[in-house]
This record gives sequence, structure tokens and C-alpha cells, in this order.
Amino acid sequence: MTLTEDQIDSFNKEGCLIIKGYLDAETVKGLNDEIQRLYTEVDLKTHPMTKFTTEADGEHIGDKYFLESSDKIHFLFEPGSFNENGKLERPVDKAVNKIGHGLHFLNEKFRAITINDGIASICKQMGYKDPKALQSMVIVKQPRIGGEVPPHTDSQFLYTDPISCLGFWFALEDCTLENGCIGYFPGSHKKYDVKRRLVRESATGTGTKFVRLGDTYKDWTSTEEEKKEEEFFADRSHYNWAVIPAGSLVLIHGNVIHVSDANKSDKSRNAYVFHVVEGFAEYDELNWLQIPWDHPKGSKNFTRLYS
Repeated sequence: MTLTEDQIDSFNKEGCLIIKGYLDAETVKGLNDEIQRLYTEVDLKTHPMTKFTTEADGEHIGDKYFLESSDKIHFLFEPGSFNENGKLERPVDKAVNKIGHGLHFLNEKFRAITINDGIASICKQMGYKDPKALQSMVIVKQPRIGGEVPPHTDSQFLYTDPISCLGFWFALEDCTLENGCIGYFPGSHKKYDVKRRLVRESATGTGTKFVRLGDTYKDWTSTEEEKKEEEFFADRSHYNWAVIPAGSLVLIHGNVIHVSDANKSDKSRNAYVFHVVEGFAEYDELNWLQIPWDHPKGSKNFTRLYS
């Protein structure tokens, strides 16, 4: 796909670019059908019932099932799908929050929209020399229980030196203000530096935490100035909202601050997302996602997008 100069300029200025109609209706239907099929693979008798939680919940996910998902297809549940006794009270297809994180090399349908000439062309136009795909996942905002995702940058979770993360976010259902569409802070990738990153508690253990960038031995604690900055980011008036139809592609700069609100509607909001990092950038063993999960190899085993 060839981007126009205006599109590239807009991405560089705002840190986000919306391309409507990137996927045709037949492809979108096929992917949503595949999501439904994937749900049937969940074995509730053996599943550890891992919940996907965000910073807004005051928790950071990091159990073995999550860390092992880097090159597998694992299913993470929405916290709101459990009752007060911790029992799943919704059917699987109404309870899953995320399916990931190895869809692009384990599932033919999702691989097809990840590894292709169009994606490679976009990466080339964005200046990538050796782009590699990782962290491919379906993200579901379930009706009424789909949770808020607080202000964050993707570079915090997939850190490279120099920073190189680029997100490809495909709307598989219409995205509205009511069902939790993405909001992005235009220009924030140029105004605000990445100050923290999510790391493993240890390279081969479980657990994750935020640490201060430049001092990975120091757990993250916001200064008073940073708390004011976080309150500023929480103000939704700063954001542009991607109210978009199914089939749209949103390109997200790794440093742009973005959010999504809770799904307050009766309609779900399916999306497929993967990220790209520059193969020449350093991707260290502290990042949560490693392939294989217990023997960090940097970006060596990530999927190359250029042949």
C-alpha cells in the first residue's frame, strides 16, 4: 500500500493515522468468524482463569500463562466476567478480553493480514530497515463489561533502544464512543518522553512491574510533578477519538499517548492488533515478551516482514 505524503505528514505530526477501508467486508467477516471458532478451543477445566488487568485496576499481569503466550494462542478473561466468588459467570465468547500473543504465526487467517506486501510497504515508508512483528492479539471490548484502558504508550511495554515500536490496530467491528473506541493525544509522541517501562521481575521468572527508564532496579513511583502530568493525561478533552467503521486500520506511534474507555453499550468491539519493532534496535531481556518465553533472545525470533 502506498501512503500519500499528506498521510505520512499527518502521522508524523499527530502520531496516529486512520486508514478507513483497509480490510474489505469479506476479510472482516472471516476474521470475526475465526474469533468465534477460536473460542471453542478454550478448555475451562484446565484454563488457569487468568484475567487481563490494566494499570487502572492497580494490578499488572504477569503469571506464567500470560508470559508463555508470547508464541502461543492463549485466552485472557475480562475481570468483569467473574462473580464475587471468583467463578466465571459468562459464556466464553462473552467473557474473553484478549486472545494472543502469537496469532500472526500460529493462525493462517491472522498471519495473512500481518505478513504481506501491504504491511511491508507501510513499514518501508515509515523508515524501517528490518521490521519485525510481535505481540499479535485479538482485543475484545465485551458489551457492558469491557474495561477502560488508561493513558499509556506502547513503547512502555515493548521497549527498544532506540525506541521503534509501531502499532497496527485493525477495527473488526464498528468503533464508537459508546463501545470504547481508541482515543489518542495528537502530537504527544513529540511532547512527552517515555519515563518508565514494564519489565519482568526476573528474566526467567513470573511477575511484571514498572521501573523508571534508565534505572531498571528502581520500581516506578510517580513524583509529584509526574502525578500532575498523569492527571493531565487523564483529561479526555485532550484526545481525538477514532470513531471508525469495521475494516479500518489505525497506525499508532509507539510514543503516542492513547486510551480507550469502558464499553457501556450492548455491542462488542473486536480488534486485531500487532506491533512492529526495528530489528536493528536493542530489544533486551527485561521486556515481558520473549520468544521462547523463558530464554530471552531479544528480537532474534520475531517475525521478519521483509523477505
